[in-house]
Amino acid sequence: MLHKIDHVGIAVTDIEEAIKTYQGLGFKLTGRERIDSQKVETAFFQIGESCIELIAATEPESLIAKFIQKNAGKGGLQQLAITVTNIEAELNRLRQGGYTLINETPVPGAHGTKVAFVHPKDTQGVLLELCEHPTEPF
Repeated sequence: MLHKIDHVGIAVTDIEEAIKTYQGLGFKLTGRERIDSQKVETAFFQIGESCIELIAATEPESLIAKFIQKNAGKGGLQQLAITVTNIEAELNRLRQGGYTLINETPVPGAHGTKVAFVHPKDTQGVLLELCEHPTEPF
């Protein structure tokens, strides 16, 4: 039985820069670990009951290094969706933080949500989707 998303892994080329990026987005760093058996260094950010895991290669022959190499030298994940309570306030905060917004204002999303996207060039190659759910169930 599936209960929740445990974490979403994001391959990165520079873990220090990636940590700064995600802290700038408002995530709280909850732990870092080097896993020599996997030839990676990780950083975790707790969000609700789930985590985001940044993963950087520590050796050129690691699987993460090979993944990044296959992706034109860039890490990433196609999309990461985050629920927010006030999408307009979040867009303003991110805009003021220098992040490139694909949507300056929210657009309609699935199930009555309002959504907006932050450009992948500012989020370590990940398309970040902000989702505000309607107050009433659909």
